[in-house]
Amino acid sequence: MAGLDDVYRRRFPEVSRRQKELIWPEIVRFLEQWVDPSAPVLDIACDSGYFIRNVHAAERWAADLRDVRDELPPDVRFVQANGLDLEQHVPTGSFGTVFMSNYLEHLHGPEAVIEQLTVARRLLRTGGRLIVLQPNVRLVGGAYWDFIDHRVALTDRSLAEAGGLAGLREIRLIPAFLPYSTKSRLPGHPLLVRAYLRFPPAWRVLGRQTLYVAEAP
Repeated sequence: MAGLDDVYRRRFPEVSRRQKELIWPEIVRFLEQWVDPSAPVLDIACDSGYFIRNVHAAERWAADLRDVRDELPPDVRFVQANGLDLEQHVPTGSFGTVFMSNYLEHLHGPEAVIEQLTVARRLLRTGGRLIVLQPNVRLVGGAYWDFIDHRVALTDRSLAEAGGLAGLREIRLIPAFLPYSTKSRLPGHPLLVRAYLRFPPAWRVLGRQTLYVAEAP
């Protein structure tokens, strides 16, 4: 995975990482309205753990193709694995929340997206929630393809359709939620991020990522 590590170091320099450290606690605070803190949480394709390090839960699990365990707190159970293979590595039917951010576009095709969402459904307990943050190609436009490892074009509608095909029940779909990346116009100060998240009209202006929340029936 050395090549992948090099790609991410170039793509997200230290200044970008520092900004993520500032804004993610506020993003997680907002998303926790759909998180059951008494149940285990799993972060698939966790990267440096910006979500899992900030979420409150009875158990915290994380998975990534890269070995990022040194970037995670000691209480986070880390699994180095492909997201599609997670049923072989973590308990099924036991998670209260499964989370994914900026991940599905890296899979090899629409079938793999549906398969990954199906895996997530099987990892969730009945009534458990899947939370997905996902660039919306309809809103991002050509910049979606600026990253060489983006393979699948997803809109809010195709993401919701894939979730339905995976057997998930949609709870909330916000087509335009967060800006595309930390390099875009999301305010860098935590208080400004909090204000942004509390003001939905700003999402319609700046949002380029979809928020999808669904439940395992």
